[in-house]
Amino acid sequence: MAFGDQYSRWRVDRSRVPAACGLSGVISEDGAMIGGDVIIESMKVIHDRGNGLGGGFAGYGIYPRYRDHYALHIMFEDPGGRAACEELLEADLQVQESEEIPTRPGPGIEDAPELRRYFAVPRPEKLAALAIGPDDFMVQLVMRINTTVPGTFVFSSGKNMGVFKAVGFAEDVGEFYRLPDYSGYCWIGHGRFPTNTPGWWGGAHPFNILDWAVVHNGEISSYGINKRYLEMFGYECTLLTDTEVMAYLFDMLVRKHGLPLEVACRVLAAPFWKDIDIEDDPASRALDEALRVVYSSALVNGPFAVIVGFSRGMVGLNDRIKLRPLVAAVKDDLLYISSEESAIRQICPRPDRVWAPNAGQPVIGELKGDV
Repeated sequence: MAFGDQYSRWRVDRSRVPAACGLSGVISEDGAMIGGDVIIESMKVIHDRGNGLGGGFAGYGIYPRYRDHYALHIMFEDPGGRAACEELLEADLQVQESEEIPTRPGPGIEDAPELRRYFAVPRPEKLAALAIGPDDFMVQLVMRINTTVPGTFVFSSGKNMGVFKAVGFAEDVGEFYRLPDYSGYCWIGHGRFPTNTPGWWGGAHPFNILDWAVVHNGEISSYGINKRYLEMFGYECTLLTDTEVMAYLFDMLVRKHGLPLEVACRVLAAPFWKDIDIEDDPASRALDEALRVVYSSALVNGPFAVIVGFSRGMVGLNDRIKLRPLVAAVKDDLLYISSEESAIRQICPRPDRVWAPNAGQPVIGELKGDV
C-alpha cells in the first residue's frame, strides 16, 4: 500500500470549499540569513486564506553542515515501511546522518506520521553502473520509494534545503517543525484551502523534487495532460493533487532540458496564439511559436499563482490571464512575493517598491555572484 492510500485518516473535512490559499516568500539576494520565524509571521496575517487542511514551508541554506548532501525528509506510516525504505537507502546511498526531524507537538497538529531526515549522497558504483548523474539518480530513487515502498513518502530531496509540511494552519505547522530554530537565505510558505483534492500530510504544499519547491494557489485544469507528459520523462505523480506537476515541470524544463528560467516560465504560462501573431519582434515571435509547438503538453491551464524556490533563487508566476492574486515588493537586497500586500508589510513595513506582476510575467530573485 503506497503512502496516502489511507489519506482519509488525516482529512478534517471532506466537503468542497472555495479556492483561496495563502502564499508568501522572501529571499535575500545577498545571501543573508533570515530566521524561520519571519516567514511564519508573514503567514499569520493571511491565516484566513487557509482552512487548516494543510500548511507548509521550504527553507534554503538551512543545512550548511551538510550542504553537499541530499537532505531526504521522509514520512512513514508504519515501522515496516521505514525498515524497507532504510534498506533501500543503505543499498543506494552513502548515508552520513539519519535522525528524527525535530518537532514540537501542539494542539494544531494531529495524527503525525513518523518524520525522519537522511543526509546522503549516491554510491559512486551505483552512478557508474547506470551511467547517470547524481541528480537523475536521486529523482529516480525518490520516484521508486514513493511508488513501491509501503506507507512511505519522500517529501523533500534537495541539497541544503528542506520542506516542512502537515495538515494544519501554516503558523501551527511552522511551530510544530520548530522553524524559528532555522535560518536560511530564502523561505516560501503556504496556507491551504483545497478544492477538489484531499487534505492530508502528503498533499500539503510545498511540493518538491531536488531543490525545486512549489507553493500554489488555484487549480490546474491541464493536470491530466501535464501528468501524462511528465510520465514520458520518468516522473511519477502520486500525491493526489494537481500542484505536484509544477515542481516536476520546473525540474524537467530547467535542469534536464537546460531552458533559462524565464523561458521555462514562458512555456508554463505561454501567451495566447492571437498575441503571438501580433508580436512586433520577429525573433520573439519565432521563439514563442517554437515553445508553443514543442512544449504544448507542458502549458499549464487554469487559474494559478505560484511561488517557486530553487537553490539560487525564488520566482513568482501567475497564469496568463491572472486569475489569482500575486503581489511583489523589494527592500534593499530583499525580494518579497505574496498573495496579499499585508503579508509583505507584516515583515517589511516600508518596502522600497510594491507592485502587482502582470499575467504570465515572472518575478525572479536570484543570489548574486558567488554567494
